[in-house]
Amino acid sequence: MSLKKQPNADKIYETERLILRPMSPEDRDFVFELYNAPKFIQYIGDRNIKTIEDAENYIRNRFMPQIERLGYGNYLLITKEENKKIGAVGIFEREGLDIVDIGYSLLEEFEGKGYAYEAAQKVKSIGMDDFELPKISAIISKDNVSSQKLIEKLGLKFQKHVTLPGEREELNYYETE
Repeated sequence: MSLKKQPNADKIYETERLILRPMSPEDRDFVFELYNAPKFIQYIGDRNIKTIEDAENYIRNRFMPQIERLGYGNYLLITKEENKKIGAVGIFEREGLDIVDIGYSLLEEFEGKGYAYEAAQKVKSIGMDDFELPKISAIISKDNVSSQKLIEKLGLKFQKHVTLPGEREELNYYETE
């Protein structure tokens, strides 16, 4: 009989170059910056975070409850070398999807350096190995070719197009096999 690991909302993970730790209210300034970046809004969507207080509320109301309940969720990415906050990666329960999905975003200056793949690969293994998730999905904007390539490199395969509840944009939907 296999036992699922118990949720651990404080667990910190490491990769070769990154520290991944659960988002907390102290990350509100960073979330405000990241979620208002032009590429974030273009490819992920406007989360209506207009103030630092909005960012803190988003962390408290969206990120913290899931990680406390399930043990996994949204992680802040911090470089080991410079101790700099550069992005976020996570596995999310999302309305309209039956399978949790993996997502990531970086500040633009850190794109193209392999950080997103390194972090996403770690979070995928956390979900599948530590929490025994049978599958992980991803939803990606049709014009976000670099993310499509990253997701395919992670081993997820394109399945279909989906539109999430309350949204208009049709997205590419991928799943692990």
